[in-house]
Amino acid sequence: MTPNQRTIRIATRGSALALAQSNMIMAQCQAAFPQWRFEIKIIKTTGDKLQTAPMAQEGQSLPKGLFTKELEVALLAHTADLAVHSLKDLPTELPAGLKLGATAKRADVRDVLIYRDSNFRAGPGDNRRRFAPGLKLADLPGGAVVATSSTRRKAQLLTVNAALKAPDIRGNVVTRMQKLAEREEMDATMLALAGITRLKFSVTPAGQLLGQGVPQGLLATVLGLDEMLPCVGQGAIGLEIRENDAEMDELCARLNDHHTLQCVRAERAFLAGMGGGCQSPVAAYAEVMGDQLRMRALSFASGPIRRAESVGTLADPMQLGLDMAVRLK
Repeated sequence: MTPNQRTIRIATRGSALALAQSNMIMAQCQAAFPQWRFEIKIIKTTGDKLQTAPMAQEGQSLPKGLFTKELEVALLAHTADLAVHSLKDLPTELPAGLKLGATAKRADVRDVLIYRDSNFRAGPGDNRRRFAPGLKLADLPGGAVVATSSTRRKAQLLTVNAALKAPDIRGNVVTRMQKLAEREEMDATMLALAGITRLKFSVTPAGQLLGQGVPQGLLATVLGLDEMLPCVGQGAIGLEIRENDAEMDELCARLNDHHTLQCVRAERAFLAGMGGGCQSPVAAYAEVMGDQLRMRALSFASGPIRRAESVGTLADPMQLGLDMAVRLK
């Protein structure tokens, strides 16, 4: 480090996924601004401290910013210059003085269904339920247990088959895989494809789940958007900064993916219009089509599932999201 070299502090959670994302962003920052020095600042959030608490509490409102508040405190206190978030965790209403400065290019937004392989047995007494490769949600038998911490996944799952069970599950990606491999009371779970990919796991065309730490005997199916619509911001990484910070504005301008930002602006406007947070029973996905945005959304907020699809202008994504919220409220 040269004398008086500017050091940019990047705030992040300490989970494996958060660190993978933050190191990816730091590498992009260093390539774009070699004259600056960048360092990771790990901060434990409220959500990290509540690893045993259920995330999907029916009829109850969870605190906003479970995985972001402490990072935002660091930004406002000037002990960090940039916060890296999984955008799906970032509330639509940010604290005064902060803003969403940029989004990295979005990864695959789809979800993955993970389950035990019918061709694998841990031993002669292993009678846990197992499935053939290529399992779809509609193939799950009544009574099957698909653990998930997401109200959005649970609601769509029970729409496919009301006889399924969807208890809460906590823990990081590998922990959830281990629970599925070991616990007789679990038949499957669901995770975001973007997250497992960033952790260097992969799903082969044959449905094998590969990567360091994957327990033996697990298979995976990448679910289509017609089966499982993603949550708002899924697959996107958000960079949060202070308002009126010229240096961070310049950094964000270099790192930002314009199409991703316009898509997530539409989705976040929809979520705000629905009056919900990251655990609300809604889903939305916007994609660029030429100079327009196509958006699909659904809501379970007021009873049975309601779906809508619309097209808006790329130049005004927030209006598309707000209009969609009006339709589904």
